[in-house]
Formats: sequence, structure tokens, C-alpha cells
Amino acid sequence: MKNIIAYCGINCNECPAYIATQNNDDVARAKVAEEWQKIFNPNIKPEDINCDGCTSADTRLFSHCLECQIRLCGIEKKVENCAYCPEYACDKLKDCFKIVPAAQTTLDSIRNNK
Repeated sequence: MKNIIAYCGINCNECPAYIATQNNDDVARAKVAEEWQKIFNPNIKPEDINCDGCTSADTRLFSHCLECQIRLCGIEKKVENCAYCPEYACDKLKDCFKIVPAAQTTLDSIRNNK
């Protein structure tokens, strides 16, 4: 299976919401919802854990992904991910990298090898 790299550089194939969705695993959905409630938002429910990957044309995305400004920008600019953007790395992306440093490593690697 090909890795799905989100606009921000997160590897969707490693995301627990993506994995639970692809395996249609309700137990995993409940576990992810419980963990993410503690970290991000107390209103996340197991049924919210459905995602086919950031770059999917499908609307089955985790709620944050639907409103993510980085994703919306990437779609608007018609780039595969932010590594292909002429404005790399913008302030939105730098803020994301503070939270998910591995995303920067991924995008830097893509950018250096394109």
C-alpha cells in the first residue's frame, strides 16, 4: 500500500484514525476517541473516527481534517502536499511542525528528493 502523505506531512497510514477506519475496527475507534478526548477535545466520539486520508477526495475524513487550514490551502493551490508548494514552509506549517516534528522531516525529505 502506498503511503498517503497529508498536506502537512503527516503519514496518514500511521494515523490511528486512518488505521481504525481502514480496518473497520470499532474497538480501535473507541480507543482513539478516548485518547484524543484527553488530548484535543472532550467531544470526540468513536463514530467521529472515520478517515480515508487527508488527500482523499472522499468526504470521510476526521472532523479536524475537514476544517484544517493547511489541507484547505493545499487543495486550493493544487499541490500534492506542502513539500511541492513554492511558499514552503509557511507560518501555518511551522506551527504544525512544533506539534508534529516528524511531519517536517517527511516534507523536507520529499522536497529534497523531488
